[in-house]
Amino acid sequence: MRSSIFFAFFAKFLYNFSMAASKTRLSARFVARRARQAYKIATLGSHSALQILKGARDEGFGTICVATSDRVSLYKRFKFIDNIYEIPKFSHFPKIENKLIADSAIIIPHGSFVAYLGIEKNKKMKVAYFGNKKVLDWEADRLKQREWMQKAHVPVPRRFSKHSKINRPVIVKSYGASGGHGYFFAKNQKEFEVRIKNFRARDFIIQEYVIGVPLYIHYFYSPLSKTLEILSIDKRYETNVDSLGRIPSQNQQGLGIEPSFVVVGNSPLALRESLLVEAFAMGERVVATSKDLFAGGIWGPFCLETIITPQQKFSVIEISCRIVAGTNLFINGSPYASLYYNKEVSTGRRIAIEIKEAIRTGKLKKILN
Repeated sequence: MRSSIFFAFFAKFLYNFSMAASKTRLSARFVARRARQAYKIATLGSHSALQILKGARDEGFGTICVATSDRVSLYKRFKFIDNIYEIPKFSHFPKIENKLIADSAIIIPHGSFVAYLGIEKNKKMKVAYFGNKKVLDWEADRLKQREWMQKAHVPVPRRFSKHSKINRPVIVKSYGASGGHGYFFAKNQKEFEVRIKNFRARDFIIQEYVIGVPLYIHYFYSPLSKTLEILSIDKRYETNVDSLGRIPSQNQQGLGIEPSFVVVGNSPLALRESLLVEAFAMGERVVATSKDLFAGGIWGPFCLETIITPQQKFSVIEISCRIVAGTNLFINGSPYASLYYNKEVSTGRRIAIEIKEAIRTGKLKKILN
């Protein structure tokens, strides 16, 4: 009799305990969902906005697109964009910052932020900003980029000064993210001296032109879990240098066509698996070195723009310290992202996952600037 009473009491205790635990879990999920709904993900209507905002919606966030008048019709087509804030031109962005702050918006920067707003307006932005603004100076200055890569023991092309003798093919690049604009190729000293006279950029770098396959590795570093992921890889299609390569060299002579490096498209690429070892190692060294160079270091998405030589060696030509347009190929995920996640994860969605986790763990300040 006593044993049956005891077991009945114990069963009721277990039931009440499990119900309470279940309610606690439900309550925690409810609070997390409400906290997530309190924030909105916002970005400029350009570059990788569609990917960023779709990824945010897939993770349960409200979304805001800040678009110029000529682009509003594009972003109205997509149901995952909740609000479109129209401005006459991107330089008017500061005028709507208070509205974004009132919306508890979190800005996700991409290449158009520096291209259209400039570094200083990015630094002065008052709305919550995903990523470390201290990286902007290092990304914009090609000499500082080179210093960073060299300190990270990442292989880089040989650099020439304006006054050094150029004894091999070189590519001359202006500073800043511009999708391949502001570049020119010279095969020797004589050709360089002719072409530099008409080059408008005041700040530029002269690099050895490395022969090989251009490969762009899309990384994501999480300061919450302290882990590095390779989410995807792409190859850029540049006009007209890629189409020139389809013409036999003997037929190119006399055409008078100047090679240009403007990016017009991207194609997906899977790296030879044995090369992934060095790809991960380079990314980890870049992250570790960044923490020594500027407070907080780099976090979130970044891209190492590399050339792989016929000897299967990497040469890093530059770093982009944000989401890059090549990730737009992988809105439904990639072969590499699927190794980490059992769902379709783009770089845009990976950003939203990081923000969601920061909200859940009360560490939002750690990933915002």
